[in-house]
Amino acid sequence: MKKFFKILTASALAISVAAGTAAFAACGNDESVIKVAASITPHAEILTEVVKPKLAEQGYTLEVIEFTDYVQPNLVVEQGEADANYFQHNLYLDDFNATRGTHLVAAAQVHYEPFGAYKGGKFTGSSLSELPDGAKVGVPNDGTNEARALKLLEKEGLITLKEDIVSSTATKLDIVSNPKNLVIEELEAAQVAKSLPDLHVGIINGNYALQNNLKIADAVASEDKTDDAVKQYVNVLAVKEGNEDSPKIKALVEALLSQEVNDYISTKYGGAVVAVF
Repeated sequence: MKKFFKILTASALAISVAAGTAAFAACGNDESVIKVAASITPHAEILTEVVKPKLAEQGYTLEVIEFTDYVQPNLVVEQGEADANYFQHNLYLDDFNATRGTHLVAAAQVHYEPFGAYKGGKFTGSSLSELPDGAKVGVPNDGTNEARALKLLEKEGLITLKEDIVSSTATKLDIVSNPKNLVIEELEAAQVAKSLPDLHVGIINGNYALQNNLKIADAVASEDKTDDAVKQYVNVLAVKEGNEDSPKIKALVEALLSQEVNDYISTKYGGAVVAVF
């Protein structure tokens, strides 16, 4: 049975956890300190550049702890080592709770990052229809994001998935038609962009595309932002169930859903990040 989540290599994860643990220890239990685990881009940028000064005006100190994987940020919130995290979409959060037995909830719906297909070093065409037979396509290997990548390939007419498959759990084993004999390479989400030189196409999460200087405008295919289905991919601020109404989380939500954040997102990311509030 396919695992839904894949943790980073031991060495990389050790670095991430060590850095996070040190930061958490430094924070203590001060109720004026808000600790948030976040992906580097765009989440930590938004928190540091805009949210932190707004919270300072209310007497709160925002501590942003950066992570490079999609597992530890949820675990540290579940374990009470952080007050919240900001890195994931609704569907990933739901699947994580179901498979890991965690008790996390969305305290705020913040932004959407269009999923894009980007040209790799082995491809010189200008559209996915020009992919050669046997082309290598990199996709994220965690459950919800692999399914999301495969749905994008299906939308572009390159593959067909089983009719009865739940779209959020589809894997390459659920492909029933693959006329171009695409070789689907399942990679840890952060590694898809880094593997582009060896691929024809990589289908990449928005935050990792930004970290690797990939612009959604340059993608050879992307999700339709007007599709109702993308609502499940809205990135959220997540907290431990029961903490949604704490004063510090209310203050964090108010600052994160401010006009200043909306303006920052619109100005900085050029459509690669879209505010939903």
